[in-house]
Amino acid sequence: MQAAAAFNQAAFTVRSLHRPPRPLHLAVAEDAFAGIRGAPLTRPRCCGSLSVGVGSYDSEHTPVFPRQQSWDPYKLLGVDQDASEEEVRSARNFLLKQYAGYEESEEAIEGAYDKIIMNSYTDRKKSKFNLKSKLKEQVEGSPSWLKALFGYFEVPSLEIISRRFAFFAFFAGWSIATSAETGPAFQLAMSLASCIYFLNEKMKNLVRASTTGFGIFVGGWILGSLLVPVIPAFVIPPTWSLELLTSLTAYAFMFVGCTFLK
Repeated sequence: MQAAAAFNQAAFTVRSLHRPPRPLHLAVAEDAFAGIRGAPLTRPRCCGSLSVGVGSYDSEHTPVFPRQQSWDPYKLLGVDQDASEEEVRSARNFLLKQYAGYEESEEAIEGAYDKIIMNSYTDRKKSKFNLKSKLKEQVEGSPSWLKALFGYFEVPSLEIISRRFAFFAFFAGWSIATSAETGPAFQLAMSLASCIYFLNEKMKNLVRASTTGFGIFVGGWILGSLLVPVIPAFVIPPTWSLELLTSLTAYAFMFVGCTFLK
């Protein structure tokens, strides 16, 4: 029995001396277990970098404005060319919030907004027909009644003036084209109704607009009846009657009245 025990002890000692080294993962696990039991635990350091490429995660995943290369500022902001300044401003604010954090997108959006506002300002400056201020400068030393007279007039934009002129010029041309067949009664009635309509848009009073429009029509008709006989005969075409010439004067009066009166 003692011999057998001695033999087993010797065999165990030999196996301990020839035991292979522990694998690395088992060593790490045993060290961790030793740390739980109170032994000092060391954590391996990682020398590698998680960054791949030159860009960061945020810059790679920030949404890029798809229309930033568009040359048309209206298409870039997604608005119509007749959009108001409020609509353009709302589109800019919405896009800046949606593509915040990407500098190129923000610059493209801001540049398109500035270009639209500058174009709008330039168009308004070109279309502004400031005749009233020029006339006021010329009559600065005029009597008070003349200054008070200018208070009843206003000068709209050049676009409104051109539209009104084309409108009444159409009725004048229509009257001239049909003067040999019928009189200009229908054209005069349409022009008078239009003049009252335009005046009512500014006065916001249908009775006042109707009275003013009818007075303009009557004044133009009377003045035309007085001026036509004074015009030399060689200036007037032979096919133009007195009624046609008087109606042309009334058209001119209605155009001036509904365009420049307050």
